[in-house]
Amino acid sequence: MTLDEIIKSRRDTRHFTQDEVPDEVIQRALQAGHHAPSVGLTDATRYYLIKSAEIKKEIKKLFLAYDHKASNLTDDELQKKQYQALKLEAIEEAPLGLVICYDRSVLNQFAIGTVGSNEAVKFSAVSASQNIWLSLTEQGYSMGWVSILNYYQFKQLLGLPEHIEPLGYFCVGKPATNYDNQPMLQQLNWKQKSEKPFIQEIKVANECNIPQKPNFLRQEESLQVPPSGVRGLLQQKIDNKTKPLGSLGILEILAKQIGTVFQTLEPKITKPNIVVFAADHGISNHGVSAYPQDVTRQMVANFLEGGAAINVFCKQNDITLTIVDAGVNYDFPTNANLVSAKIGKGTQSFLHGPAMSETELDFCFAKGKEIVNSVFETGSNCIGFGEMGIGNTSTASVLMSILLELPIEDCVGKGTGVVDEKLIQKQDILKKSIENYNGPNDLQSKLAYFGGFEILQMAGGMLQAKQNNMLILVDGFICSVAFLIAYKMNPSVKENAIFCHSSAEKGHQKLLDYLNVQPLLQLDLRLGEGTGCAVAFPIIQSAVSFLNEMASFESAGVSRS
Repeated sequence: MTLDEIIKSRRDTRHFTQDEVPDEVIQRALQAGHHAPSVGLTDATRYYLIKSAEIKKEIKKLFLAYDHKASNLTDDELQKKQYQALKLEAIEEAPLGLVICYDRSVLNQFAIGTVGSNEAVKFSAVSASQNIWLSLTEQGYSMGWVSILNYYQFKQLLGLPEHIEPLGYFCVGKPATNYDNQPMLQQLNWKQKSEKPFIQEIKVANECNIPQKPNFLRQEESLQVPPSGVRGLLQQKIDNKTKPLGSLGILEILAKQIGTVFQTLEPKITKPNIVVFAADHGISNHGVSAYPQDVTRQMVANFLEGGAAINVFCKQNDITLTIVDAGVNYDFPTNANLVSAKIGKGTQSFLHGPAMSETELDFCFAKGKEIVNSVFETGSNCIGFGEMGIGNTSTASVLMSILLELPIEDCVGKGTGVVDEKLIQKQDILKKSIENYNGPNDLQSKLAYFGGFEILQMAGGMLQAKQNNMLILVDGFICSVAFLIAYKMNPSVKENAIFCHSSAEKGHQKLLDYLNVQPLLQLDLRLGEGTGCAVAFPIIQSAVSFLNEMASFESAGVSRS
């Protein structure tokens, strides 16, 4: 057959004969896969052969469980019956199973080509699978791709390490039908494939999708300071409670602040929501963190599985948790329970150049505002901000240093656990990054050069939360730097902000002192994720409760003296 004939006859096969697959056939096919392009010569594609009937049986169970969920997503009963009648796999029938994977651990030692998209290792594995398919077809065999699986359970069943990511399970054997040279779904009249591919030349950039540059510094003009009358009435109400004046300390300050924000003597917190923004940072490629960049992706997966500290504390305190992909260097499944606000697959390293463009900066603020508005539309009036991103303490330290004109040494801490020589190395890299900057002195230029996608989305979100008159719960060091950015653009945002704790991160207390704010807790936390917001929330609720429910001297018949 010619190459064109092989390409045309290649099919996603579901029916196989019982003929065994000779070793020389599969070895030749896998060698064809090995010849496929590998970005940066990462050589990350891995192959696992499955011949065991017992393992195939267990994989079939995983397929059936997921397939049942897929079937139930169809409301049309006729379509549901048609779907159930489809032959979607041949896991037990095919003589050979093949698991094609890519190894994410190579991302820590890549040669070239994966800076823009570390997902290129996945694309390389897909290229390899296509070569294998074509080789099998040319040899008179075929393959069927089974992707309807719970991949977490699939990896556990096969004992694959955490860093090995499967594309799916592939059934390999001699095809029992050629489907009349048609894709199976087309042969069964399920769906017709278009005769020709979609092709269009793009000649002009679509500027309408580029957001207009916001004039951030004008936002303060549109925000009205709450009238002092409500504050005075709140103070009278607090002082009239059955207690000595000021004896509830910070709870009294909190109660007055919350009542002032909501402009009522009987404030109520509704549908509290903590939003965790996650993104990767190019500076992490220079050894400023104790963990590899891939941990960002791993932790987002942990959030989605419900296994992280923030999941536990939100559940404990009945707080809704929202996870945002602001720029993680990974393609999460489209059905993952997260908000996709990806600006890019991580920023570039700001050691020798800008982390992002000014257009990307604008997108960050726009996305942050959209996310907060969507939370507000659920009826929430209280939003907490959390973050996750390997390298983001470095980004936050540099932003703090340039915004407050402090030496970088005063702003850099351990982050994920960098100590001793590694901490000195981290300081030196960040100091050099600042020295290398020769751009304009305006705020937006500096934010684009040094910023992180999640930090700037949080800053934009905080500004929008102020516009929506929501309570703003600020977590630790990185979230406080995001708040500092928002504060520089609109100082009145501080009226709505509650600083939940003082972090163990070195620069955090200096930042809190600059803002002249008192945090609620001092627990030596430095985890991020919004955990400080969740842990402090019961205290915030206590302030609201005493204001609304505690008796006054008059109602209780208690003498003031």
